Amino acid sequence: MPAIPPQNLLTAYCQGLFPMGDDSGNLTWYRPRWRGILPVQDFHVPRRFMRYLKRCPFEVRWDSAFGDVMRGCADRPETWINEAIIDSYEELFRLGFAHSAEVWRDGRLVGGVYGVSIGGAFFGESMFSRETQASKVALTHLQLRLKDRGYILHDTQWTTDHLSQFGGHEIPCDDYLDILNRAVKLPVTFAD
Repeated sequence: MPAIPPQNLLTAYCQGLFPMGDDSGNLTWYRPRWRGILPVQDFHVPRRFMRYLKRCPFEVRWDSAFGDVMRGCADRPETWINEAIIDSYEELFRLGFAHSAEVWRDGRLVGGVYGVSIGGAFFGESMFSRETQASKVALTHLQLRLKDRGYILHDTQWTTDHLSQFGGHEIPCDDYLDILNRAVKLPVTFAD
């Protein structure tokens, strides 16, 4: 299956839809009845993890290895990130709509998170970790950047135990769409 045209992908996000691929190369569009979000302004960092952040051995970079982060996220036995998804998001990255937070140690990429940014909405797509805590470091730095830049929505699609410890929760789709409609209109910029 070919890549999704960038404008189609951006329009879908603005309508609350997101794609997922499969190993056969097919794409399916989703808009769950309950949507996972991470509160941007009230982001919760567990106290113990905050102590870890102050002494962690990692370096965090932005947008320096976007494709590698995607491939790191796809490197698991079952994945929804197929080649059509990778091609589509790499094009969004080239256009300035997709971004990555990367965690490095000794010159090696050991974790990261990527997603799509439209106005004051960030759509977190996936994260990975090759070392303990690396994805949490990426997520925390991403969340702090979103707060600093004035974002009002961090869409996580669904909520996991991993996200719940940081305040992630689900809201009804109608409430999500109300926030989304406000967020995409904000003049917010992810990049420096």
